Order: sequence, then structure tokens, then C-alpha cells
Amino acid sequence: MPLISDFDLSAHNTLALRARSRFGALLDTPEAVPALFEEAEAKGLAVRLLGSGSNVVLSPEFDGVTALMTIAGRAILSEDETGVLIEVAAGEIWHDLVAWTVGQGLGGLENLAGIPGTAGAAPVQNIGAYGAEVADGFESLLAYDRVAGDMRRLTRPEMAFGYRDSLLKQQPGRFVVVSLRLRLSRPWQPNLRFAGLAELAGSAGLTPLQVMDRVVGLRQSKLPDWRTHPNAGSFFKNPIVEEAEAAPVLAEFPGAPAFAQPGGLVKLSAGWLIEQSGLKGFTLGPVGISARHALVVVNHGGGSADDIRALAAHVRATVVARFGVTLHEEPVFL
Repeated sequence: MPLISDFDLSAHNTLALRARSRFGALLDTPEAVPALFEEAEAKGLAVRLLGSGSNVVLSPEFDGVTALMTIAGRAILSEDETGVLIEVAAGEIWHDLVAWTVGQGLGGLENLAGIPGTAGAAPVQNIGAYGAEVADGFESLLAYDRVAGDMRRLTRPEMAFGYRDSLLKQQPGRFVVVSLRLRLSRPWQPNLRFAGLAELAGSAGLTPLQVMDRVVGLRQSKLPDWRTHPNAGSFFKNPIVEEAEAAPVLAEFPGAPAFAQPGGLVKLSAGWLIEQSGLKGFTLGPVGISARHALVVVNHGGGSADDIRALAAHVRATVVARFGVTLHEEPVFL
């Protein structure tokens, strides 16, 4: 396994943070995964994994090996009247996968279009948008288990999916996803429950492509493009709280976004809470909250992981002081 010395990661994270790793490696085959960990162990090196760097906050220096997941490939494994089973390699870009399925007239992933990142990273935090989650069509994945030292197939029940959560997130660093399998059901039933999509209901001859185009349009109208305004997408999770915790918010703002959850819980909108706390467009040094969307943290230029951490702490403290609700970050600090 060839290692790249003094590996520059500045172009490998969507926050455009200046970052370097003592060594780098490219994982372009499934066999390269165990080989890397064997070599790293022999040399006493720590290893961390990156996909496209869309959900991470990188420290300026890492004294170990940063491995980029680049395994490519996607295919239809089987299909019948009930659905289609597809397999995609972990290094494939997620949106490219969605566009590929939709281009073949296959529905099921269109609501998840436009989310940055790789396919292998998608099940880690069970990415979701516009009323859909990866878990909805997930069948299994193949991952290298660093504890067992072997490849392991994890099925949907084993993945323990939750809101922006999974077994992979609960046991960080243990599993390295190599590929995943998704089942797209037939006949296709469009998911139009989310605001912005509901008006498509009843459209004659509605196709997955039309839904995908609407989703992409909605995302572009609301979220800053990380290529021109470096960001990590939604920075805070929507808090799921007890009814008693949500009650003061809803008493003051009866129209506040709130969604009932199982067990008497309530999901509030993190973006709404941040905006109502007066932080939309707020800046702290070289970083800040997007003026377009209060859920997005933007690096205006020259920001560091410490800058991002300080901004996140300020947002959390401000929202707690205003509403008594604690926010939690989605990106991982590495």
C-alpha cells in the first residue's frame, strides 16, 4: 500500500479548511482497505477515512494516515415486478448515483438528490432530505470490520438506523464501508409530503426525474453552493425533545415548525431556532452562519477548525439562552 507523504487535504473538504496529514492513501479497491490497516498497524500509524469531506471539520494537522475512499462502480444486481436491487461502491458520488437511477426511470432516491458526499458515507449518518432517508431503501452493506479484521455484511436490522444515526456512527472508526445495496420498490410511489413537493401531487405522468429536478431546484434556491461558499451542509441536527421542552417555544410561537415523534417527542427546526435567535448571517472572524440559510456554517476564507468550533459553541449557547433547547452538530470533528 503506497503512502503519500505530507498529504494536502485543503481540496478534500467542502469547508475548504487548510489541513494536512502526515500521510495519505487512496483506497481504490476493496482489497486495499485491509492492506492499509495492516501496514498502518505495522508502522504504528493512526488511520482516518474520508469520502468527499462533506460532513467533516478537519484539524490543521493529522499525525497519521488519511485515506480517501475512491472505490468506484455501480450495477443492477436483480430486478422483478416488486423492485430493483442495486449495488454501489463506497467511493461513488451520492448525487451521481441518484441521477443514474433516475436516468433509467427508477424511482426511490430522487428526494435525496443534491446531497454532497459519497455513497459509502450516506448510511453512516442515515442522510435524509425532503421526507426521505437512506434507511428507506437500504438492504445491506459490505464493510471491513477493523475489530474482526475481516469483511462483514451488515443488514438493515443490524444497522440500527435512527435520525441521522446508525451503528456505524455509534461505533466510530470500526467499520469501513466498501459497498452498499439499495432496493428500489415497484411500482414507484412518489414521496411528495414535504413542502415544495406537494404541488406535484396529481400531476399526470409524474416521473422520478421531475421530482429530482424539483428537489435540486429547491436545494439550490435555499442552500449556498459549497464550491463558491465553502460549507458542510446542514451543520446542526433538528432537535428531538420532550413535549415539556417544546411547550415554551410553541406557546410563544404557535406557528413554529414542530413535528410529533413516537414516544411523545417533538422534532423542532434547528434552522428556525437559529434564525429566531438572530444568528442568520452572523459572522465570527473568518466563519459565520449563511445569510441564505441559518442551518449552514460558511467559511468566508482562512477559517480553521477552532474557528468553526467557536462559532458552533456560540450558536449553541445563544439558542439555549433564547429557547432552552440544546443543538448538536452533524459534522464530525477530525
